[in-house]
Amino acid sequence: MANLETGFAGIITPNPFWLASAPPTNTGYQVMNAFRAGWGGAVWKTLGVPIVNVSSRYSAVAYKNNRMMGLNNIELITDRSLETNLKEMKEVKKKFPKNALIASMMFEKKEEWHDCIKRCEDIGIDGFELNYGCPHGVCERGMGSAVGQNPDVCERITSWVTDVATKPVIVKLTPNVTDITKPALAAQRGGANAVSLINTINSVTGVNLETMAPNPTVAGHSTHGGYCGPAVKPIALNMLAELTNHPDFKLPISGIGGIETWQDAVEYFLMGATTVQVCTAVMHYGFRIATDLNAGVSNYLDANKMKSVIELKGIAAKKLRKWQELDLNYKVIAHIDPVKCISCQLCYIACEDGAHQSIELLPNTRVPKIIEDTCVGCNLCSLVCPVESCITMVEVKTNKKKLVWADHPANQSN
Repeated sequence: MANLETGFAGIITPNPFWLASAPPTNTGYQVMNAFRAGWGGAVWKTLGVPIVNVSSRYSAVAYKNNRMMGLNNIELITDRSLETNLKEMKEVKKKFPKNALIASMMFEKKEEWHDCIKRCEDIGIDGFELNYGCPHGVCERGMGSAVGQNPDVCERITSWVTDVATKPVIVKLTPNVTDITKPALAAQRGGANAVSLINTINSVTGVNLETMAPNPTVAGHSTHGGYCGPAVKPIALNMLAELTNHPDFKLPISGIGGIETWQDAVEYFLMGATTVQVCTAVMHYGFRIATDLNAGVSNYLDANKMKSVIELKGIAAKKLRKWQELDLNYKVIAHIDPVKCISCQLCYIACEDGAHQSIELLPNTRVPKIIEDTCVGCNLCSLVCPVESCITMVEVKTNKKKLVWADHPANQSN
């Protein structure tokens, strides 16, 4: 059987599933319940100078069945004293010595960073995560994403921490940048042992049409917040792969963003993560999802004759190419299974109005037919089809050699 024990930047954890720094890691009670449920590690809700949070704090973009596609929050760091947090963290570490306990931190002054580092190490925490990602509230004071968006500041503050910390230092990156590699490389230069990504994306999820105020509202007003959940996963996977494939970036990565299932976790490992952190799924479904995460990944590794998640690391990321390197002579077309088709004709409508007019309706039948000569293999029909595996994309043998854009005659003429 696969061994899920994972080493990350020198931190040994029973499995690669950690709770992200967020409301589920706000108290010792919660973190201990999480460890009992099977989580391998937890990043404590960000320590700092205590603040007063607002009410209300969350809003969401949901599917029709009310499942959260994306969660927006305007909550800030811990609103409890450092003494209270440290007391509970010490108790958690004493009761669960084998689970990873990471202290997330955010301060303005060098002396505040140094004081918190010493106090956290005195109680036996396993590492630090520097919160350079929060996109609301604190960034206006030069913290959070204001640090993550400025490579020079990112490097400087990271070096403040690494100069005195004896435990591994993880830098949590903001996605609110145009190039994730710049702050990541800055963190590396500052002496970080690892990075985690992504933190939340700057957002407003919607407007209440009755009050005409953005959500969530605080006495009739609102502010931009941090967006997370399944909707951000594609952005996170892309940024993760950018770091994995960068020739100068050498640090391990903890993946964050929209992880709900073991399949999501495997995708993150395949894109280069060593551990993954979860928040929104726990806020929706509870700590119990750890059981499925552990069992699912273990079974996947067994099925692929692998011993640990490290064997998955970066396999998919290495298959990413620049668009110009893709084979222009490779071709697929759609195929409709007439037995599975329920004759909803959504594929016809999508192709006719939104794509390439390559599906037709024949007399005396409601099953659409692919016009193979004009089908470009765009996948749209398969994506809108409500029946699983009814529409599949089938490779067409062209008997042509691989052709990339640089060698295409049209490009040569330019």
